[in-house]
Amino acid sequence: EVTIMNTAQKLRDLRLLGMAEGLDQQMSQSAFLGASFEQRLQMLVDAEVSHRDTLRYKRILRNAKLKVLAAPEDIDYRPGRGIDKATFADLLTCAWIYKQMNLLMTGPTGTGKTWLACALAVQAARKGITVAYRRIGRLLEEMAIGHEDGSITKLRNQVAKVQLLILDDFGLTGLTNRGRADLLELLDDRVGTHTTIVLGQMPVKEWHGFINDPALADALLDRLVHSSLKLALRGESMRKLKSGEAQ
Repeated sequence: EVTIMNTAQKLRDLRLLGMAEGLDQQMSQSAFLGASFEQRLQMLVDAEVSHRDTLRYKRILRNAKLKVLAAPEDIDYRPGRGIDKATFADLLTCAWIYKQMNLLMTGPTGTGKTWLACALAVQAARKGITVAYRRIGRLLEEMAIGHEDGSITKLRNQVAKVQLLILDDFGLTGLTNRGRADLLELLDDRVGTHTTIVLGQMPVKEWHGFINDPALADALLDRLVHSSLKLALRGESMRKLKSGEAQ
């Protein structure tokens, strides 16, 4: 008993906390006594892997700063939203993220774009994929400040290395000349290496006119549209519907 306690403490000293917890569990439950050495060792290794996966998942979500912690299991597939179950089942495999494809999700305000994007991000985090949520207007403001105080390179590198980046509210505020250039460079850093979800109210076909600079619009959309999946949400505001159901 003392030897086992010493072993458990040594595992904790080595930061093998999952194995230590697994050993405690094995010693406290008689069901494990009939298992072979190989089986019990495998259980300890599995416990350590599971523990580390859980820590990584929590760390990813903490760093992601998602607007809402949306559970994929809670996606509302009610008719009229423009959400196809088969399409979302494919998205939830995260295969498109491993292929570095982008997702353009559009629709009127309240149709659930941000919530759905965050649900996809939570699913990605479960698989160990790093994620981040940023509103485009605020991110471009930070980049403008970065040009002035010298932190722009660090900020660009932070955004570029995230495996799944959500850019929300595209088209909500106009783009400055510097903002267009920064957005182009941001996307250029990510094309073919990482995945970006862009959320906006206006249809994709109107994005070129919104950017209001033909050359930069061509360059931006070339980096986004041609390697992207597209999902156009429709229907009534989910906020209003949920509010009505709650009454």
